[in-house]
Amino acid sequence: MAITPIPSDTFKLGFVGAGKMAESIARGVVNSGVLPPSRILTAHLSAQRREAFQSFGVSVVDHNHQVVEECDVVIFSVKPQIVKDVVLRLKPKLSEKQLLVSVVAGTKLKDLQEWAGQSRFIRVMPNTPAAVGMAASVISLGGTATEEDGELIERLFGAIGKAWRANEKLFDAVTGLSGSGPAYIFLAIEALADGGVAAGLPRELAKGLAAQTVLGAASMAVNSGKHPAQLKDDVASPGGTTIAGIHELEKGGFRGTLINAVVAAAKRGHELSQN
Repeated sequence: MAITPIPSDTFKLGFVGAGKMAESIARGVVNSGVLPPSRILTAHLSAQRREAFQSFGVSVVDHNHQVVEECDVVIFSVKPQIVKDVVLRLKPKLSEKQLLVSVVAGTKLKDLQEWAGQSRFIRVMPNTPAAVGMAASVISLGGTATEEDGELIERLFGAIGKAWRANEKLFDAVTGLSGSGPAYIFLAIEALADGGVAAGLPRELAKGLAAQTVLGAASMAVNSGKHPAQLKDDVASPGGTTIAGIHELEKGGFRGTLINAVVAAAKRGHELSQN
């Protein structure tokens, strides 16, 4: 049986789950001009969540089944503990003509496909910087999802940052690096700011300099085409201040600690997805 292509010029995008991640994706898609808000739909009963979506032109209905009935592409963005119930309840309304997408952490494609009764499914692992259009998202195609389906989802998630494709078996490692990674960097920013305060800077200035320094360094790592080690060498002049600071980081096991953090989070992700 041939898979019906999603009509790229007219398809409607629906969100089952109207939380922060759904809002970030919908906003990004509208702001970048990928879709007009008139082609996006979600459902929620709370006034606060309804207003969040309506504020940028997205229609909000009362029930998830209305979203599924009207939309060609449906993104499940609910909490992991309720995703099974939600998908099972909507199963009678789902069809192979639709492309289903999950951004639910730790929930495998094989389970999603089984609950939905169909395998035209794509799993995406975005991260919280989606809220500012700077997500790192990884995409994995399920059973009968087509190459065109994959490209369509890459386009949607490209509206909130950068998207890569990878085999689903790498998703625990992805969780450990980009999923949990923003928190490691927030910790680093806080510590850098504390260092600034310890060295005599006013708190607000220290905080601003720390965050902007991390942003600038990340931007150079992304855009310069140079290896991070080369960029580090470029800053560290002989017998200077930078190498003295780097020496302290090396003594503290900075690199090993970050490596351990990613591995520990990936291992925990694997344990959670087994349950």
